[in-house]
Amino acid sequence: MRIKPARILTYLFLIIAAFVSVFPLIWMMIAATNRSVDIMKGTLIPGTYFLENLKSVLNSNLGYVNAFKNSLWIAVVTTTLAMLVSSAAGYAFGVYRSKPKKAAFNVILLSMMVPFAALMVPLFRLFSRFSSIPGLKWIALNTSGAVIIISIATAFLIFFFRQNTAAFPKELIEAARLDGLSEYRIFFKIYMPTMNATYAAAIVVTFMTSWNNYLWPLIALQSEDKRTLPLIISAMGSSYTPDYGMIMTAIVISTIPTALIFFFMQKQFVAGMTGAVKG
Repeated sequence: MRIKPARILTYLFLIIAAFVSVFPLIWMMIAATNRSVDIMKGTLIPGTYFLENLKSVLNSNLGYVNAFKNSLWIAVVTTTLAMLVSSAAGYAFGVYRSKPKKAAFNVILLSMMVPFAALMVPLFRLFSRFSSIPGLKWIALNTSGAVIIISIATAFLIFFFRQNTAAFPKELIEAARLDGLSEYRIFFKIYMPTMNATYAAAIVVTFMTSWNNYLWPLIALQSEDKRTLPLIISAMGSSYTPDYGMIMTAIVISTIPTALIFFFMQKQFVAGMTGAVKG
C-alpha cells in the first residue's frame, strides 16, 4: 500500500508542530533537575538536582509556599464567583431578548477592545479610595478582593455563555415555567446541569487566567505576604545571579494545578468550546 506524498508531508508537519509545542515543557522539566550552571550550558539531559532545587524553592525567603496559597485562594474564589455571575449574565442576555439588552450586550462586547493597560491607572485610583470606605475595605488595594472583583464578570465569559445559551433547548424553559418553577430555580436546577460542558470550559479558562495573572496583582498587591506565584517567580528571575534550577522547579510546581484541572476536564472542555449541550 503506497502512502501519498501529500499525506507524508501532512504527518511530517504535524510531528514538527507537536515537537515545537511540547519541547518548552520538556525542557522546563529537564531544567528543573539540573544545576543553574548546567542550564546555562544548554544541557538537555535530566540531572539529579531536583530535590536540591526543591529545597531551595521551599526555603527561599521570597515566600513561595505562601504565594502558592494566595494564588490558589484567588483562583478558586474567582472561578467560583465568575461561573455564577458571568453565566447568569450570559443566560439573561440569551433568554430574555429586548432592544435595551442587545444594546447593553454590544457595549460589553466593545469593552473587549479596550486594553487593560488603559485601565490600570483608573482602576488603581478607584481601588485606592476603597480603603477609607468601611463597607468596601475588603476590595481595597493590597487585598485579594481587589484582584478577584475585577475578574468575576468579564466580557469574554459573558459572551461565551451567551453564545452557548443559544444552543440551549428553550422547550425546557417553557416546560419548567408551566410546571411552576421560578426563574431562579430554572437557572440553578435546569440550565446549570444541562450546560455542564460549557461550565467546564469556562472553569478551565478562568482558572488558568486567574492563576497566571501578573499585571494587576503586581499593581494591587503591595505587601510581600499578599503576593501571588507569578510575582514570586518574576522576583526569582530579577536577582543579580538567578538560580535557574530553582526558577524552573518553581515553574514546574506552579503548573501542576492548571495541568490537573485540564487533565480531569479535557473532554468537557472540548465539548464546551465546540458549543455542545448535554441533552
